[in-house]
Amino acid sequence: MRTIARVEAPLTARWATNLWLLAVGAGVVETVIQVGLAVGDDVSTSAIAGQIAIRTLIYGGLFVVIDRFFRRGVPWSRYLLAGVLGTVGVVSLVMEPIGWLLDNGDFGTIDWSASFVAIAVLRAVHLTAVLTALALSLHPDTNRWFKR
Repeated sequence: MRTIARVEAPLTARWATNLWLLAVGAGVVETVIQVGLAVGDDVSTSAIAGQIAIRTLIYGGLFVVIDRFFRRGVPWSRYLLAGVLGTVGVVSLVMEPIGWLLDNGDFGTIDWSASFVAIAVLRAVHLTAVLTALALSLHPDTNRWFKR
């Protein structure tokens, strides 16, 4: 009787998986902070609930794709993550800071509050995780594993 052993993913694919999950986690934590700030700014409950619902669907869906499909080497998941997080996700992370820079551009006016610093750090982690995961997802070792 033959035993079929599961092929372990290469290190590049395992790291890419962890970094995709880190990116989603950073997005979730930033959402929690943004909701806290919105509640403090008296934003309507329906607007907050709408944002929470949308982000829950997006982050939940991405978690499932990463955990159930990317981790196991399902080819379409790699392209979905590259397309969604690698393009739309990156644009959404940098649009606000670039917009601020174009409108204001005076770093002396930055409000260095705890929430600003936390969001800046989370965005940096999020962006770094996405770009690194994207590079690792397209690494030759990962390519071979997804084509097995």
